Amino acid sequence: MRRPSAVSRQSLFGSPLFLGFDHLEQMLDRVGKNAEGYPPYNIEQIGESRLRITLAVAGFAMDDLQITQEDNQLVIRGRQKDDAEGRVFLHRGIAARQFQRAFVMAEGMEVEGAWLDNGLLHIELKRPQPESRVKTIRIGARGNGATTAIVDARTDRS
Repeated sequence: MRRPSAVSRQSLFGSPLFLGFDHLEQMLDRVGKNAEGYPPYNIEQIGESRLRITLAVAGFAMDDLQITQEDNQLVIRGRQKDDAEGRVFLHRGIAARQFQRAFVMAEGMEVEGAWLDNGLLHIELKRPQPESRVKTIRIGARGNGATTAIVDARTDRS
């Protein structure tokens, strides 16, 4: 009788029918680690192929914020300067804190621009229109019964 070893996680894309999707599972793991709720944000569709991400970043100046596109991730970082030196607080409920918020973007998404307005950071994205592609693959024959695939250079577009 074979005992099961340590608990193994079933892969979401473990089927042999999903070819080349192993990187998606890695992206999902990264997104799960980014689940902290600060700062709060909205994502809205503002056109057929455009999105806007809005983050509530009250207290952050433009110099405190950084937006980068790292491969297929949009990363927003905020670091406030603690200017409490010399000040006496009777109550301090507004802390100078830092954050990092990352969004995984689909292939080809582009950042169109960003602006800060009344404590809200807006980032506009453009989603590429999917292109339907059909490729015909001819089957060739070789001696001794061996066959090889020949890719037709022509691509039919619908």
